[in-house]
Amino acid sequence: MYTFRLLLLALLPLFFTTTSRAERPTRFVQDTLKYDRDYALEATMLGYFSKDGARNPTLRANKGDRVRITITNGEVMTHDIALDKLGLKSKTILEKGTSTSITFVAQQSDTYYCSVPGHRAAGMVGSFEVVEGAISDKTVAGQVPARNGQPLNLNFETGTLKDWTATGDAFVNPLFNQDPSPVHEKEMNIGFEGKYFLSSGGTVNAKQTGTLTSVPFKIIQPFAAFRVSGGALVDTRVELVLASRDSIIYQVTGQGRATLQPVVVDLQPYLGEEIFIRIVDNETGISQIPYIADDKWAHINFDDFLFYPSRPEFPNELLKKDIIILPPLDPVLNAGLSGPEAAKAMTPPQGFKITLAAAEPDIVRPIAFTIDARGRLWVVEAHTYPIPAPEGQGKDRILILEDTNGDGTLDSRKVFIEGLNLVSGIELGMGGVWLGAAPNLLYIPIDAKNDKPAGPPQVLLNGWGTQDTHEVLNSLRWGPDGWLYGTHGVFTHSNVGKPGTPDAQRTKINAGVWRYHPTTQQFEVFAEGTSNPWGIDFNDYGHPFITVCVIPHMYHVIQGARYKRQAGKHFNPYTYDDIKTHADHVHFVGERGPHAGNFRSASAGGGHAHAGAMIYLGGSWPKEYRNDIFMNNINGARLNIDHPMRAGSGYQVTHRPDFMAMNDSWSQWLNFKYDASGSVYAIDWYDKNQCHSNNPDVHDKTMGRIFKITHENDKWVKVDLTKASDLELVKYQLHQNEWYVRQARALLQERGPNKKVHKALKDILAKNPDETRKLRALWTLHVTKGLTDKELTALLSHESEYVRSWAIQLLAEDKSVSPEALKQLEALAQKDPSALVRLYLASALLRLEPGQRWGVLDALVQKVEDQNDHNLPLMLWYAAEPLAELDIKRAIQLAEKSKMPKILTYTIQRVAAMDTDEAKKILKELNERLGKLDSHDTHESQMLLGKLLGSTPNTAHQHD
Repeated sequence: MYTFRLLLLALLPLFFTTTSRAERPTRFVQDTLKYDRDYALEATMLGYFSKDGARNPTLRANKGDRVRITITNGEVMTHDIALDKLGLKSKTILEKGTSTSITFVAQQSDTYYCSVPGHRAAGMVGSFEVVEGAISDKTVAGQVPARNGQPLNLNFETGTLKDWTATGDAFVNPLFNQDPSPVHEKEMNIGFEGKYFLSSGGTVNAKQTGTLTSVPFKIIQPFAAFRVSGGALVDTRVELVLASRDSIIYQVTGQGRATLQPVVVDLQPYLGEEIFIRIVDNETGISQIPYIADDKWAHINFDDFLFYPSRPEFPNELLKKDIIILPPLDPVLNAGLSGPEAAKAMTPPQGFKITLAAAEPDIVRPIAFTIDARGRLWVVEAHTYPIPAPEGQGKDRILILEDTNGDGTLDSRKVFIEGLNLVSGIELGMGGVWLGAAPNLLYIPIDAKNDKPAGPPQVLLNGWGTQDTHEVLNSLRWGPDGWLYGTHGVFTHSNVGKPGTPDAQRTKINAGVWRYHPTTQQFEVFAEGTSNPWGIDFNDYGHPFITVCVIPHMYHVIQGARYKRQAGKHFNPYTYDDIKTHADHVHFVGERGPHAGNFRSASAGGGHAHAGAMIYLGGSWPKEYRNDIFMNNINGARLNIDHPMRAGSGYQVTHRPDFMAMNDSWSQWLNFKYDASGSVYAIDWYDKNQCHSNNPDVHDKTMGRIFKITHENDKWVKVDLTKASDLELVKYQLHQNEWYVRQARALLQERGPNKKVHKALKDILAKNPDETRKLRALWTLHVTKGLTDKELTALLSHESEYVRSWAIQLLAEDKSVSPEALKQLEALAQKDPSALVRLYLASALLRLEPGQRWGVLDALVQKVEDQNDHNLPLMLWYAAEPLAELDIKRAIQLAEKSKMPKILTYTIQRVAAMDTDEAKKILKELNERLGKLDSHDTHESQMLLGKLLGSTPNTAHQHD
């Protein structure tokens, strides 16, 4: 039995090739199993590195070989290794020095990569190749350069600096003959050739600087190679310099690693001329940031300069494309400050001041907050995060905080409720508290007299996922239309519905914006895509914007839109393409993706991780801030500002100078909102760790702050809008501070229909010259049920494009329109001069039955002026896509008339996907028609048809 057990364990890799070694029994495998190919790699955010220094090396095996790939973590970061085609994945490792493996039998070539979100895009990806024949590395021989017939000491084999001249102190005693060397860390493998190599200081003497210059020598071969390692820094480099003109013809740095790697230089253009080598180290490595150590890579290592008659091949050649030359570390000056010290360290613009409103122990781990109609803050303390507690054992609570005397300090503190579980979002309205608490959306009725719950939490919706607990439902906020909006991340998978709803009748979401209606109890995905949005707000025209992480950060949210995703696929397989960022910039630097720019992106805005979204409409700050979007840049410890400008059907968003630096690396503002005075409150999670981890011990459990940003124009007021009459609440729709507008609208929605209210609002809609005030009246009429479809239909001819577009939005809210309204929509599609109106028409079509879309689409797809619009071509495709199922021939005819890029191509793909005889017949007829046209515009469609129909494109003319 024991022998059989050993045999079975030895055969495991042959049978279970899609299971990682780390996930199967290993008691005997480790001692008895032999591997034909056993690879060991170090894993870092910059890539996987082999012992010889190669970044993401190509790993080779013969078919049938037993292969093991082991990774060892080179940093404190979550990493794993996976194979793409084989679907094989190791365990995830976090701590530096820990290891994990995958084992498998080589059957086909594949791609290995890190499956942790964002890491593959950052560069953790390489090739695994199944090859025939012997697997060996090529060896080459080179020639030492000479001067006056004597070989030069360019490889330091004399043990001296003969033939070199040094300046500064970096090259006073630079030669070493040990590996590991006495000036490098013990685990560092240098891998030098011969007896000696050169280092400008290693990790021990990294603060030394200087240069080392060789004597000139003639180029006698077309290629050269030398070995280099050390810092990927501008000021630690090797230069080849043309002696006659003192001009640099080649320059390279290390790649932030110790192992010497060969670089190859093409010298053919300079044959016969003289060059010299200059080795530069002008980098001290001294960090300005207390929580980041001095840079141990602030040095350069060098060895083995040789000429070659033909281009040499090295298995571990250092390619310039693999070197990420990093800018200097951001000068974040502080870390781990007390609350008062943190407030003093911030640098707001002139005219602004920062007040510490609350701090630990009075507030701990604030993850979400809102402001009530009395100006009080309702703050969620997230004691449960990051792991959901067993049912009934949650530790989260909600505090009610108030500044009672206007001194900027939240001096009143009450506990509203305790024992909640994984709360991530909060909003107030309709007589209660609304909470995102995956797996639930909760409602808690309020006993307003006692500031206590009037009953137990009610589960309105369940099925919210908890796979990634920093991407759960969050950022709850009332929209102008009376719906509760929220955002949701890409790596959490939710299937949402009322309790008891079967899975098939639920709504899936794993990235995007959702909304829930408080009275009809409808839930829907408002827009799909992006990454991990953690902030949503609405501008003066009711247009929502969200801020996201990792991918480009800014999106104008259009109902029914599908946006670029960080990962995964859209739920509709016929999407084919999605809408990209509305920003013309990103907030990180570098070509290696967002993570490589961490802590080095001050020049661009601080980094890729954003939290919170506030469109400032508070009224008292300088006018240039109104309708600008504020977001916290977590890696940059600063408030970014973006400025949306109308462009076509929507917006282009540009970067304004950052509002403020916190100058504190532990700062983590998660959200911010303006109050009745126009000042802004901000909640600060405050934690040394800036990245989500499922390990509860990684996050600090004792700290939290609330800050207040005040401009010299702000005047503190004590308010209680709950005591205002209905007509007083109507008048607040005209207030310059949107806080009053939104609070008053929510109260009127809660109080319900009122004829006097409706009359007063209709007067504003009809007579107020400011279209933003007209919109406020329109929205409040809608939420109080003060508009008929007839009145909305009449607004389709309003002079304001914003009013017309919102009339379209509200008419289609119930997913159907009257025949009369549909005629009006068709007329607008034909004649309306506004791209914004056309966008709202396209969005509305997505909520109507496909059979009602033909007339509007027929007009919109022919608008030549919208060909290059950021949103409309794809929004029109999303609306047109289902029509192929209704009438293939008519859908093709619609696409042939379209002036939008890709509509015809996408329609062909959609029809082909039906895979019916009728579909094939109609596509063949289309191919014949297109073949008779002399048009560049149809070439792509003809090529696609040829591929789908298995024939050569039927083109009557050949185009260049």
